Amino acid sequence: MKSTGIRLKLPYYLKNFYTMLKKRIVITIILFIGASFIAEQCYSIPAFARKYRLSCKTCHSPSTPKLKDYGDTFAGDGFRLEDEEAPRYYVPTGDDKLSLIRDFPIAVRLDGFVSYNVNNKGRSDFESPYLMKLLSGGELSEHLSYYFYFYMDERGEVAGVEDAFLMVNNLFNQELDIYLGQFQVSDPLFKRELRLSLEDYKLYTSQIGNSDINLTYDKGMLVEVGLNTGTTIIMEVVNGNGLPEAREHVWDKDKYKSYMGRISQDVGDFLRIGGFGYMGKEKLDNNAGDEITNEVFIFGPDMTLSYSDKLELNLQYTLRNDSEVFLSDANSMSLENLDTEGMLAELIYSPKGNDSDWYLMGLYNRVESDFDPADYQSFTFHAGYLVRRNIRFAAEYSLVENFREDNFGKFSVGFVSAF
Repeated sequence: MKSTGIRLKLPYYLKNFYTMLKKRIVITIILFIGASFIAEQCYSIPAFARKYRLSCKTCHSPSTPKLKDYGDTFAGDGFRLEDEEAPRYYVPTGDDKLSLIRDFPIAVRLDGFVSYNVNNKGRSDFESPYLMKLLSGGELSEHLSYYFYFYMDERGEVAGVEDAFLMVNNLFNQELDIYLGQFQVSDPLFKRELRLSLEDYKLYTSQIGNSDINLTYDKGMLVEVGLNTGTTIIMEVVNGNGLPEAREHVWDKDKYKSYMGRISQDVGDFLRIGGFGYMGKEKLDNNAGDEITNEVFIFGPDMTLSYSDKLELNLQYTLRNDSEVFLSDANSMSLENLDTEGMLAELIYSPKGNDSDWYLMGLYNRVESDFDPADYQSFTFHAGYLVRRNIRFAAEYSLVENFREDNFGKFSVGFVSAF
């Protein structure tokens, strides 16, 4: 496997970064004034906090959308608090078999940014709204819950439904949960939707040739088992081709399914280690009418190391092998036995833990593949400041290397809000 390395020209980047800041200081000031106005006008809190009358920091730290352990447990319990009486949230109908939520839970997430040089084009861009989501979720009965969100706007387009599932919680009164619907295959690893940065987790999103298999959204079933030893076992069965439009009422493009298994173990109060394996097959064809079957195997370890609630280090490594893919749908050339390595390292520092008004984050992304177009490497530096528990300012700078461009820097500043 070839070796790649990002060749940083720091004096050039720093000079370019400083020049860009001077040219766009007016834009930045305008954005901060606008975001401050929003912060002053928005005092409502998201659906779950509104329902239970809790602060956002009960579940999120250092800021939304990232979950801390309590929030992860709350989600795993079907979005319910064990010490809260469920019937108070339902409309009394005299029918014990009917669960009608008294106040239907709805929340909105709205993000906006001003960015510079995102695609190495040397220009600034107003990206507001960057995204707008309509979210809902909650308990339908003692053991049944639901969750979904609709992307009303994602970079100027209606993206539609992404996460959407029904959850059976604590089946047979055991730590056994079953999810059925749409979710990200990588959710048991590190949740992309809960990251603090604009920069993505590239090892989960990489596309190898014309393969439709990656570790992002898919339709299927997830089973989670928790043991009193601090061990979690997860099994997934998914279509293995993302979220395409249904063809003749069928979403799976072929007869194959993909399978993932994962195990993680808590070690004391500060360490969690895990590992996973993914196996899948898919039928691939191109415009020339050629057809092949690609066998995919992905595996790797991951680890989270935390110190109190102030410092958290997340590490993930993946190794992927594709037996055969086409270069593209329009190209009849096939490539065989392709290896792809992926790695991410994420460090989050919040000086006062849950009570921090600001935080810092660093993210390293690396994808190195025998399929050259998938190569990617970046260093991201991110800072956030909370003006309200549910509104924060964020600034982010990334140094990027990929196969299409020379090394370049990109910068964004803006707001993330939930209400």
